[in-house]
Amino acid sequence: MPGDAIISRVKQKLHLSPKTFSPPDSPVQDPSPVDAVAVRDQCGAAEAREPQADTSDTLDADPRSTRYGILPINGKAGFGGPPTSIREIAEMKPGDKVLLRARIHHLRSQGPKLAFIVLRHQLDTIQGLVVVSDGTVSEDMVRWMERLPLETIVRVSGVLQAPGDGQSAVHNATVHNMEILIESMHVVSQVTKHVPFDIEDASRPESDFQDEHFAARRVTPRAHFTNRVASLRSATSLAIFRIRAGACTAFRAHLDARGFTEIQSSKFQQGASESGASVFTVNYFKRQASLAQSPQLAKQMCIAADMERVYEIGPVFRAENSHTGRHLTEFTGMDLEQTIDVSYTEVLDTLDGVLKHIFATLQECFRTEIEVVKRQFPHEDLVWREETPRLTFKEGIAMLREAGWTEEDGSEPSEEDDLSTPAEKKLGALVKEKYETDFYILDKFPLAVRPFYTMPDPDDETYSNSADFFLRGQEILSGGQRIHHAPLLEQRMKEAKIDLEPMEDYLDGFRWGCPPHGGGGIGLERVIMLFLDLGNVRWTNLFPRDPASFPGAQVDPNDAGGHALRGPESSTVEYAASLRVADVPPPLPPLENLIATYADSNNTAWLDPQWTVWRDAPTGGAVGYCDSEGHTLVWGRPLCDDAQLHGVIARFLKHVDPGERLKVLWACADEVTESLLTRERGWASVIVAAEERLDPTAFEMGGKLAQKVRSAQTKGVVVVSVGEGTPGEEVRQEIDRRVGEWREGRTGKQVHSTDIRPWDDEVHRKYFYAKDGDGKVCAIVVLAQLSRKYGFQIKFSLEFPGAPSGSIELLLTEVISAMAAAGLRTATFGTSATESLTAGENTRRWKAKMMESAYATIAKTLGLGSKPEFRAKFGTELDSVYFCYPRGLDARAIHAVTAALTG
Repeated sequence: MPGDAIISRVKQKLHLSPKTFSPPDSPVQDPSPVDAVAVRDQCGAAEAREPQADTSDTLDADPRSTRYGILPINGKAGFGGPPTSIREIAEMKPGDKVLLRARIHHLRSQGPKLAFIVLRHQLDTIQGLVVVSDGTVSEDMVRWMERLPLETIVRVSGVLQAPGDGQSAVHNATVHNMEILIESMHVVSQVTKHVPFDIEDASRPESDFQDEHFAARRVTPRAHFTNRVASLRSATSLAIFRIRAGACTAFRAHLDARGFTEIQSSKFQQGASESGASVFTVNYFKRQASLAQSPQLAKQMCIAADMERVYEIGPVFRAENSHTGRHLTEFTGMDLEQTIDVSYTEVLDTLDGVLKHIFATLQECFRTEIEVVKRQFPHEDLVWREETPRLTFKEGIAMLREAGWTEEDGSEPSEEDDLSTPAEKKLGALVKEKYETDFYILDKFPLAVRPFYTMPDPDDETYSNSADFFLRGQEILSGGQRIHHAPLLEQRMKEAKIDLEPMEDYLDGFRWGCPPHGGGGIGLERVIMLFLDLGNVRWTNLFPRDPASFPGAQVDPNDAGGHALRGPESSTVEYAASLRVADVPPPLPPLENLIATYADSNNTAWLDPQWTVWRDAPTGGAVGYCDSEGHTLVWGRPLCDDAQLHGVIARFLKHVDPGERLKVLWACADEVTESLLTRERGWASVIVAAEERLDPTAFEMGGKLAQKVRSAQTKGVVVVSVGEGTPGEEVRQEIDRRVGEWREGRTGKQVHSTDIRPWDDEVHRKYFYAKDGDGKVCAIVVLAQLSRKYGFQIKFSLEFPGAPSGSIELLLTEVISAMAAAGLRTATFGTSATESLTAGENTRRWKAKMMESAYATIAKTLGLGSKPEFRAKFGTELDSVYFCYPRGLDARAIHAVTAALTG
């Protein structure tokens, strides 16, 4: 199919209208003039409105009420004909009648007789005016309209007019040359819950928020993905997904024109796609199956079935615990496979051609959408060469070495190992400098780093007939020739320790004879991310899934392990239920049991006398706090079931702040608590601390840590694990004495939410200590039980004065190994301060700057940041917690927090 025909097909497939759209010249500002410039100069940025009550009383009193109101939900919502598209209005004339269905994007009243409204449908917006006039628009209609919440879907009729008062264009809408004089408006769909952010703000570039006087609210990535439907309404999101759809259509069109057949393969399989790891296992009618890592096996079986050329666009599942902007656990793969006539470079030619066709189609057919995305994510257009540079892996390594590039540990890149992500990015920069292209191919990868089905290079079997394709310095495609000779394939599978029995159907296709073939798999989300230079693959996926998805389901993995370590627990749900049927209120659940049931590490501090614990009568839940310099500082999440959090928080705040003096600060809140405070109460949040979590079952001892451990062992240090209860009285006394020596050796101000109190709540704690060669206690570790979601906290980890070097490292490795042996997959060292302050929800840029400066001073003064460096040796990962506060936080509040933690 000729190139013009393919592009025409893409346009037709996506229903692209003639290019009449242009983005707004700037974010929504004051409406353009209609009656009086002075009146319009008073207009500011529209604010989101809470859903309002029905206004039927007003309608009944207005003789012109048929021109506005709420349509019945089970009645006709149509127009008696197709509505006018906002995009088409730019080609119409003043005086033309229009009928629209759109959302209220912005709304601003100028008194009882004049209101401005910006209507939005997908990428397009137009300004409307509602002006009181005899026989058409009443004052009641203006008042009714101004109470409608943003995002309400309305049916509007009116007359087009050119911008008035000498203005040649409307600058706050995508349609610049026309506006609508509205004659009637009816609500098609009401907003019954406040939308969490202004959709206009969701498309603003980060540069908008660098101005400390800029009034709009920054919508964080977390807010985007937590409120995904609202986020997807933004112009940027809509543009991204049009571009994504265009990429799929171009992929299909290019391959259809070259004789490929589209397939849809099963996503259930008995064996793994490429290895025994990184698959999601599923219970398939009491038998174990897995979700396909790719359609690789199915594609090859189709080639063995003489289909010759096949492709698929479909879901891909990877059970990789990667928390980066490049990885998802579920994404869309664009895969192809073809027979080889002469050389495997035929496969590279096909892959090269289809990718460059996608790039050309997107740049030609989706120019409007690209420009919309650039407003929020500024970037340079992708550049590529007519003839794509093809480097061998050895040549790529040579370029890195010639540039003097080394890995983080100082080692040179190796011709025998895969490229690290930093190496990929550096090589991409070198290729861009030398060849002036963002797109290139790296061929002949080492065989050892490729999947079992990869064909060895006939000239050097340490390398392979396989290649990676790179875009803006990141890999977007892996492909090459597959092994079609059954004996060699079986040998490679055995070397990879893959069980052949579940793969019999796959292997039979080769045993029965299979032609030479090859192919590749393209990650659609990553291609779009890099094409638009978005920085995070999640922007290109409708509902992104990563290892942090489904937080409610995180209980199950921890619940499966560590049972032998756990002590008694109590349920606030059961307490509330018993309270409803009891004649006399039952005793409150013990605080220690609530900590063991619902806590993260911060809640364990409540056992210290400095914290006051408030108890919630209806649920038995608990909140820990202290008073500091006129403020109430809350520490950690409330101890109760998540379903009870809303009520517990409301009752606690009424208890400590009945006059709403807004002197309550909430530190180390988890994501659920932070969400309730910021979205339902309008509080703001920042991130200044993070839990340092680890998976004991995944712990690996690094080189420097191993040296420390060996050093302690050679000096005779031994570890003692206490079974049930606590150490004997003699050892307890020695530990108390040694803790006293440790305290005496501390200098300067110490930041802490808890004192060293090893023997609190002994029933929920586990004890380990180390003795030196003379039998003297030299280190101690105490574990504290947390919720099943979070496992255990390494509550205290102390190395006493005079201990042999490496004593605490040896003790901690033994403790982590003991947790792993018990099947515990989640633990934490507790929270530590982050290096810098990060703005969260509802935090204005100027406020964040002020707080960043104050935090930097405090961090430097108190020496924050040393704990993370030590704990990182044990494979910890940071999990942010939140500091939440009502609007109006000042420097006194920051001093109150500091005083509470250093007193």
